[in-house]
Amino acid sequence: MKTINLKKMQSSADAACRLMKVLSNRDRMMLLCQISQGEMCVGELEECLDISQPTLSQQLSILRNERLAQTRREGKQIYYSLSNPAALDVIKVLYQNYCRQ
Repeated sequence: MKTINLKKMQSSADAACRLMKVLSNRDRMMLLCQISQGEMCVGELEECLDISQPTLSQQLSILRNERLAQTRREGKQIYYSLSNPAALDVIKVLYQNYCRQ
C-alpha cells in the first residue's frame, strides 16, 4: 500500500480550495473564461462582459494577486492573459460541461 504524504496532500487541497474560491465569483469566472481565449485589454473586457469599471478593476486585481492572470502594458493599455495552467484546465472542464453548444 502506498503511503500518503499528508502535508503535501493538505497543501494541494489548500491550493485547490483557493482556486475554487476565486472561481466561485461570477465576474471572476467570466473574466478567466474570456482571457483563457487570449489576451485582452481592460476596455475590451469591460465591453464584451458588461462589467462596470470599478467591479472590473477589483476583480482583475484579485486575479492578479492570486497569480491567475498576468498583465502586459502597451502604451496606456493594460492587457490581461491567463497565467495559471491549473486554472486553464479547470476552465476547460467547466466550458465542456456548461458552455459547449
